Amino acid sequence: MTNRAAAARYARALFDVVLKESDVAAVERELAAFVDLIAGHDLLSKVLANPAVPAPRKQAVVEQIAARASLQAPLAKLLALLAARDRLGLLADVRDEYRQCFLDHQKIIRAEVTTAVPLPPDRVEALQLAFSGITGRTVLVSASVDPAVIGGVVARLGSTVYDGSVRRHLERLREALTGGT
Repeated sequence: MTNRAAAARYARALFDVVLKESDVAAVERELAAFVDLIAGHDLLSKVLANPAVPAPRKQAVVEQIAARASLQAPLAKLLALLAARDRLGLLADVRDEYRQCFLDHQKIIRAEVTTAVPLPPDRVEALQLAFSGITGRTVLVSASVDPAVIGGVVARLGSTVYDGSVRRHLERLREALTGGT
């Protein structure tokens, strides 16, 4: 099993428990803050990632941090479990997967829009409304600029890509003119 798949399982299990017992938004914030804390503290991250440090010691450190931070019980239990199994390296992926579970539960989808020039806020809002109509969900749009697009827009909603860029149109035209070679 890949690390991403393992992280997805842990995140899904945490989400299912939190959905029944606690506040999913609070746990999402706490998990993100815990991951940021470890990433921001160089010595702590090195100790928790070091295979020479026994898992019980890592678990004790994580439990102390969780207690001092007053983390929700399901999150504290998951963190202790990850430490006991020496799987703390999965934390960033668990955070990302949990966040995705949270967004799915809230019926929110992320859209990444790439254009050749920066989009004005009103165009971003128009795209957001259009994507909401297509998906039937609330859409959070993040816009980026890539001059290689030349013109038009490339939008990614989950695993679906809508490529309306001039670059792609030129590629299709070239394929048609050269017979696909």
